Amino acid sequence: MALLCASTSTIFSSSSSSDRPSFASLKRTIPSNQSSFLGFFPIVALSKPSSARTTTLSLSKRDFQVCCQELSLVPENQRWMFEESEADSPIAVNFCNIFLNDLLLTVFFEDVSTFLPSCLLNLNHVFFCFRDIWNNTWYPKAKDHVNTEKSWYVVDATDKILGRLASIIAVHIRGKNLPTYTPSVDMGAFVILVNAEKVAVSGKKRTQKLYRRHSGRPGGMKVETFNQLHQRIPEMIIEHAVRGMLPKGRLGRALFNHLKVCKGPDHPHEAQKPVELPIQDKRVQKQR
Repeated sequence: MALLCASTSTIFSSSSSSDRPSFASLKRTIPSNQSSFLGFFPIVALSKPSSARTTTLSLSKRDFQVCCQELSLVPENQRWMFEESEADSPIAVNFCNIFLNDLLLTVFFEDVSTFLPSCLLNLNHVFFCFRDIWNNTWYPKAKDHVNTEKSWYVVDATDKILGRLASIIAVHIRGKNLPTYTPSVDMGAFVILVNAEKVAVSGKKRTQKLYRRHSGRPGGMKVETFNQLHQRIPEMIIEHAVRGMLPKGRLGRALFNHLKVCKGPDHPHEAQKPVELPIQDKRVQKQR
């Protein structure tokens, strides 16, 4: 249980237990306008906490100092420690569900004994719900990431390496560039790719890289090289590369709709006012 402390550091000694101050006596001597507890720090040991004389430095692991800060540095609504009523457990009862005649009755209260009769506490159809008052972990909500409010980017694929470009696009579609990135939430941006037919590959991939698809029937396997698919549907090359870098499942299918691949320099998304996709990796551009 953390305790408040004065701005002047309180020193605990490793001497006998009779000379040590108790936490209870320490709390009673704390002014109400002081700051909160921050941590412990090694300090010189004093024979008595109230003594102010100079002593030699002690390197014992049991010597520590209570570090504090001024109250003005603490956020106004920030809770730093437990209240006295929460000393036994930070768990508090919020409400209970009572099932009577196929009806659900939800009752909110603070003290079980003062609200419900004792005969109801032993029934099987009374369910008490508990809440951890210290569980304030932030989690993004879907209403905070509406598609109409997301960013739009545009990138030109001319002479850009296929794999490196696809990885950058996948990062922005998933939202991994955001400080609030959460793997299970659709919080990424929309990416428009133009000049898909001018994408570049390295090595001998134009003749050796194969794309396979199957119709589902016996003998329905179709195999094409990069050059053959590039001449037929160049947009499919970009889509195939980005799709493989997205999650597999319902979220991945939703994220794939954020990619808009266009053949040629024009695209039909001028109304969204897309900005240039930031690319920091210089290796994306093919060196001639």
